[in-house]
Amino acid sequence: MARSSPTAHYDLTEPEKRDLIKLNKDKEGIVTRDVLTKKWTDWVDYWAIDFDYESRKEIIKVAKNMGVEGALPGAADTAEFLDFEERWTGAYIFENEWQSFRTRKDRDLELVSATHTYDKPGRYTIAVKVIDIFGNDTMSLVPVTIG
Repeated sequence: MARSSPTAHYDLTEPEKRDLIKLNKDKEGIVTRDVLTKKWTDWVDYWAIDFDYESRKEIIKVAKNMGVEGALPGAADTAEFLDFEERWTGAYIFENEWQSFRTRKDRDLELVSATHTYDKPGRYTIAVKVIDIFGNDTMSLVPVTIG
């Protein structure tokens, strides 16, 4: 007895028909097509928000007198103990403060986040990260002023 073989494809040849189609073949060889992406939100697998993105700087520890300001890595005398210092990379760390994602059992996705309350008035940067059903991710930064 032959098993059903689910497959999927993305059709770029028809610009107005960019649906993800699941093809099923039953034991009699009959092929059926199910459209998996009926609306734009079907392309989103996961999204998350960091309500104060610029509050967590990415800090690394590097040996003093190494890198841009000093010797090249590996050029230090290894007989000496190295002294380390912390440096900001210029980037920030994304922290999932709220998220919505799909599971195999629950394909629904919340489209409105929970409300966030800030401790004090000021300028903040909200980071919104979206991951699509293929695993591609993107992030958008939204500046807001509170109060």
